[in-house]
Amino acid sequence: MPTAKPSLELLRSMTDEHVLRAIMEGERLTRTEIAALTGISKPTISDSVRRLTEAGVLADTGERTTGRGRAGSYYSLSPETGVALVAEITPRGVKAEAVDAFGAVVARSRAELGRAAGPEKAAAALREVAGELADGMPLRCAVISAADPVDRRTGRLVQLPDEPFLIGDLDPVAVLAPLVSGDVLVDNDVNWSARAERDGGCASGVDDFVYLHLDEGLGAAVVADGEVRRGGSGLTGEIAHVITTGPDGSALHFTEFFRETDLRQPATTAIDVDALRARYRDVLPQLADALRGVVLAMIAFVDPQLVVLGGTWGRDPEVLDALAGGPAAPREVAYARATLDEPELAGARAHAIDTLRTRIVQHATEQQRGAVVTPR
Repeated sequence: MPTAKPSLELLRSMTDEHVLRAIMEGERLTRTEIAALTGISKPTISDSVRRLTEAGVLADTGERTTGRGRAGSYYSLSPETGVALVAEITPRGVKAEAVDAFGAVVARSRAELGRAAGPEKAAAALREVAGELADGMPLRCAVISAADPVDRRTGRLVQLPDEPFLIGDLDPVAVLAPLVSGDVLVDNDVNWSARAERDGGCASGVDDFVYLHLDEGLGAAVVADGEVRRGGSGLTGEIAHVITTGPDGSALHFTEFFRETDLRQPATTAIDVDALRARYRDVLPQLADALRGVVLAMIAFVDPQLVVLGGTWGRDPEVLDALAGGPAAPREVAYARATLDEPELAGARAHAIDTLRTRIVQHATEQQRGAVVTPR
C-alpha cells in the first residue's frame, strides 16, 4: 500500500517551525546558520525566512556578517511576536514580569498589596501591573502564581479555612482577558516551586517527590511520574489540616500546632517565622514530630522518593537535621533542602516561555494556512 506524501503546506509548516525554534534558541541567526543547525537545505530555509518575514514573525535585524564571502543578514523574531506575562500574587504584593521568547525579562512591574486584601484590591493590583507591561508590548499569554489555593477548572482562587493570605474569589483569567490575547494559566505558588526544583534544583532527575512549603503559610506539592498532580479540583497538597502530633503528644491539625505554641502572627493564622526561629531550641523537637506526621501521611498516599523542604523556615538546616535525626519511619524517605531562590517565579517563568514559543509557532502555522493576517 503506497504511503501518502505530506502536503506542501505541511512541509512548509514543519520547516517554519524548525526555523523559529532555531532562532528562539540562537536569538539572531543568518540563513546559513539556520541551515547548518537544522540540517535543512539553504534554499528551503531561505524560502521559509522569506515567508516568516512577510508574515511579520521574523525581521531583518540590519546586522550583517563580516569577513570573506558574501555578507549574510541576521534575522530575529519581530517585536510584534510579543511577550509573556509572568506574575505572582502574595501578601508582599503583586510582582510581574514581561518575558520574551528568548527567556529574557524585558520589563518588571510591582503593586503593593497586603494580607486579607480581598478580591477587589487584588484584581486592581493585578490589572495595574499587567497594564503597565502591556503598554507597547503585546501580551500573548500569561502565567500566574498565587499564594492561595487555585481551582484547576476555572483558575479562580479558592478560600479555605485557616488560609493566612485571604484574597477571596479572585478570577485572574477574567481580570487579564482584556490585556492578554492568549491563554492565562493560574496555579498555586507551591506547585510552581516544585516544578522549578524538578527542572533545575535539588529534585532534578527525580520523578516522584513531595515539596513541603513551610513559611508563613503551609502547603505541599506532589510530583508523580515527573508531573505535578493537582487533583480533581486543584487542591492537592493542602497540608494545614493533616492530622498530626501536637506539642503535648495529642492529635491535632498541623496548622493548630502553631496556635498551641503561640507562634502565629496577631489576628491571623500566619506563622510568625521570626518567633519560630527564635524558639527553635524549645519547640523544634515537637515541631519535627508534627512534620514527621505530615511526611508519614505523604508516604502512605503518594510514595515519594524524596521530600523537599522549601519556604523560609523549611530551608533552615536545623529543620532538616531535626527531621533526619528522628525515629525511623515504616518506610524511609530521603530529605533535601530546596535550592532555588524565588522558585515560584522560576517555575512560572519557564512555563510562560514554553507557552509563548508554542504560540508563536502556532501563529506562523495559521498564517501559512491563511487563517490570520496579522498577530492579535
